[in-house]
Amino acid sequence: MKPIIIFGAGDIAQVAHFYFTHDSTYNIKAFTVDQEFLTDSEFCGLPVFPFEEIERRYPPEEYDMFVAVSYAGINSVRADKCAKAKAKGYRLTSYVSSKATTWPDLSIGENCFILEDNTIQPYVRIGNNVTLWSGNHIGHHSTIGDNCFITSHVVISGGVNIGQNCFIGVNATLRDHINIAEKCVIGGGATIMADTQESGVYKAPKAELSKIPSYRLKGL
Repeated sequence: MKPIIIFGAGDIAQVAHFYFTHDSTYNIKAFTVDQEFLTDSEFCGLPVFPFEEIERRYPPEEYDMFVAVSYAGINSVRADKCAKAKAKGYRLTSYVSSKATTWPDLSIGENCFILEDNTIQPYVRIGNNVTLWSGNHIGHHSTIGDNCFITSHVVISGGVNIGQNCFIGVNATLRDHINIAEKCVIGGGATIMADTQESGVYKAPKAELSKIPSYRLKGL
């Protein structure tokens, strides 16, 4: 098992460093970012080097990489960095929490980040560069395409197909056997009952706050 270089020096990279350090056998050696974003020489107690020269310091024959970037641009930024890391010859590592519920037949791609309390049922297929934040339910026979980011407490029912580059917000619910087209943004709390259209944005209805009688506000 090769040691790892983490691409990124923000919150996601810090979280990735924590999980890899405390819940895996991987050894993190350094961080890397694009030269234009290099502001400090150290992060999480480890050195930070420009991505443009990282292969000279940490050759891909001896090190793997994990790209720890958020969902900016509907995950396109993270996907771009993954492609550039692979072009340099790096193998991209995935992390699956020991506190996630999975089964031996789980199909998972590279550069995936699956945190605690995810329940992933049998016959699920997860593509490359997919983030599952904590506490989601992924139903049986569902497929999650490349470059997706699923936040927390999302319910994906059985037989759902999620296309590439989707973002699914907190507490969203997807009914069974529907297709989520590529590049969809599903807002927090939304319930999706039918197939979606490519690049669609789906929001939960706004809740209206009930008016509180003035006498209650006065404590009467």
